[in-house]
Formats: sequence, C-alpha cells, structure tokens
Amino acid sequence: MKRLAGSCFLLLLYILCGNCYAQSQTLVNNTTGVQDGYFYSFWNDGSAGKASMDLQPNGRYITHWTDIGNFTAGKGWKVGKEDRVICFSGSFAGGDNGFLAVYGWTKDSLVEYYVVENYGAWTPPGAVSLGSFESDGGTYQIYKTLRVNKPSIVGTATFYQYWSVRTNKRSSGTVHFANHVAAWRSKGLFPGKLWDYQIMETEGYHSSGYSDITVTGCGDGAGN
Repeated sequence: MKRLAGSCFLLLLYILCGNCYAQSQTLVNNTTGVQDGYFYSFWNDGSAGKASMDLQPNGRYITHWTDIGNFTAGKGWKVGKEDRVICFSGSFAGGDNGFLAVYGWTKDSLVEYYVVENYGAWTPPGAVSLGSFESDGGTYQIYKTLRVNKPSIVGTATFYQYWSVRTNKRSSGTVHFANHVAAWRSKGLFPGKLWDYQIMETEGYHSSGYSDITVTGCGDGAGN
C-alpha cells in the first residue's frame, strides 16, 4: 500500500509539474499572442545583443537583455482602455537605459504612449517637459516626441509619442490610466480614437538588464 501511495503521489506531482512547465515558454523571436487570458508582445529590432521573455502563468513574465539595440516585451490586453486601472508588481533592473512602463498604441490617429514607472540611469525620453501632474502617489513629467519614418504597429510611419515619466521610481503599484489621458489632453495631446494593445512592458535600449513583473487589471471594474 505504501508503494502504491508513493507511486500515486509521484504521478500526481508529475502531472502538476508538467502543467506548470507547459505554461512557461521562452520567447526570442518577434511575436504576439494570448496566454491565460493576457495578451503578450515581444519585439526586438535585432540590431545588437540578445533579449528573451519568459512567459509565466497568468500576468507574470520575466525578461533578460544583454547589450541590446532595442527591444520591448510585456503582458496586458489586446485592446486598450483609456480608463483601465492597472496593478503591477515585481522587480526591475533597467541598467543604463531600460524602463518599465504602461505601453500601447492608438490608431486614428497613430500614437505610441508610455507611462514610465521605473527606469535605469537615463530618464526617458530626454525632451523638454510640457509640465507635471500628480497621480497614484507620485509626480509625473509630461513629454511629447516625434518619430519620423520609424517602426510602428502599421509598419514604417511617422507618429507622435506621449509620455508620463514618474519622478519617484517604483516597480510595484497601481496606475489609474485615465489620469494620464486627462493630463495629456490638458496639454493638447490627444490619443487616437481606436485603442490597440496595452501592456505593462519592459524595454531596453542600448543596455543590459532584467525584470520579473506581474500585471493585473484592478479596481473600479477595470480588469481584463
């Protein structure tokens, strides 16, 4: 009976561990998809170095990058919301030039946006601030930058980037995204009418670093 019980335990452990490993996957090539209800995206410009994204269960992911040119990876939602409340937690080491941000795109018009919560030695995006505002226990600087003939979700294009950059860095917390949209609009920065994907991303630019992040929708009914 003891041998049978032990065999049953090992079989159960094998099944459970097998399911755990099946949910973990390492990405090194450009791709998007859905795992456990969360949209994920991994992109590397391929110009230098190497980067990877380990897909973990639910909203968790792990990234490593070394001497990278430019890469971005994260988890979130296939369709963004301007009033989504986003909770995130984990660890982040941005190196010389990496950042952790709520990131996404809109169409009509084409806009790339960032709510930067943590970053390395360089403060993105290095442009003139349009002002600041308070949200979620911190101060954010607002920036607008123009990208000319650069990669985008519709191919090579010219588009604006909207930025909120938190002055007191953090790797865990809550982002009330509607506050950022309102602050941008107060400065004449208007996202497009159609919301594309929206993720909690890790990005590296000419740097090396690491992150282990879990993202969820939280509060005010603004989850997945």
